[in-house]
Amino acid sequence: MDYLARKTPKIGLALGGGAARGLAHIGVLKALEEEAIPIDIISGTSMGAIIGAYYAKERQAAVLEEVALGIDWKNLARLLDLNLALLQKGFVHGYKVKEFLQSLIGDVKFEDLEIPLAVVAADAETTEEIIITKGSVVEAVRASISMPVIFTPVKWQDRFLIDGGVVNPVPADVARNMGAEIVIAVNVIPGPSQGEHSSLISKKEISETEPAHHLENTHLSAVKRKIDNLVRENKDKFKFFEELSNFVTAKTYGAKEGIEPGTPNIFDVLTQSLHAMEYEIIRLRAKTADIVINPDISNIGTFEFYKGEEAIPQGYKAARDVLPQLQEMIHSVG
Repeated sequence: MDYLARKTPKIGLALGGGAARGLAHIGVLKALEEEAIPIDIISGTSMGAIIGAYYAKERQAAVLEEVALGIDWKNLARLLDLNLALLQKGFVHGYKVKEFLQSLIGDVKFEDLEIPLAVVAADAETTEEIIITKGSVVEAVRASISMPVIFTPVKWQDRFLIDGGVVNPVPADVARNMGAEIVIAVNVIPGPSQGEHSSLISKKEISETEPAHHLENTHLSAVKRKIDNLVRENKDKFKFFEELSNFVTAKTYGAKEGIEPGTPNIFDVLTQSLHAMEYEIIRLRAKTADIVINPDISNIGTFEFYKGEEAIPQGYKAARDVLPQLQEMIHSVG
C-alpha cells in the first residue's frame, strides 16, 4: 500500500481535571502541534474542559499559553462571588466565573467548534455521568468545573450538575466512543505516593517552551480588560469580604483555643480529598486509552494557577517523552 495513500487514524485527546495542574495540558498541546499530530476529537473534564474548549475553538496552543501566562490569577481569584446567605448550596455561585469563561472561550455552541468536543459533568443527585456535546460551550464548561461544596451545582435542562471529575476525571472512554481510533489521555492528578519533591526540568527545556511573544495578543488584552472591569464593578463586595475574612481570621487565631497557624484551609483539604478519590477512578478509566501522559506537577497546588510557567513546560516534556511511541502507533494503525 502506498504510504501517501495510507489512512490517517482519528486521534482523540482526553484532558483530565486537576485545577491549576491542568495548565500542563497546554504544554501537551504545544508538543503535539510541533510534531503536526492532528487532534480530531477532544473530551475534557473540569480544567481539562476549559483547555479543551479553548483549543477546540482556536487550534492554537501558543495563543492559549500566552493567555494563561498573561492573566493575573491572584486578581482573578477575587471574582469568586461568595454569598454567605446561601452557603448551604456552595461557597461560590460562579456568576463571575461564567463571565470570565465567556471572555475566554466566547459565546459559542458546540457545533461552531473546529474540533468535536465532549464535556463531562455529573448529576449532583444521582452522580450519573453526563456527557455534553450540544448547546452552549460555556454552560457546559461551567457545569464541568463545579467542584462539590465549593461551587453551587449548575442547572442544566432538568438536572443540577457538578464537577465531572467525580465520575470520570480523565475521560478517555468518552473520546473512544466519539470515534477516536487512537486515544491520548492526559492525567494531571498526582498519585498519593507523589510528594512535593518532584523532579525539576532543566533550564534548557524551560527555554524551549517559552511563549511566542511575537504573536498578536489581542485576545489576551480582551480577557484582561474583562477581568479588570469585573473586579472594578465588584470592588465594594470584595472590600466587604476581605474585612469579614480579616475579622474571622483575627478571632480564630486570637482565641485561647485557636487553630494552629499553618493548618490547611478547608478548600485545600476538600480538593485534596476529592483528588485522592479521583485517582482511584483514573487507574481504571485510563486503561481505555492507548497512551497516558502524566506530567510531573505534584509540586503545584490545586489553586496555584499563577504557576503556569512551571506547569506548561512539564506538560510539554511529558508529551515529548511519549512522541516516539505515539508516532509508531499512528504509523501502524494507518
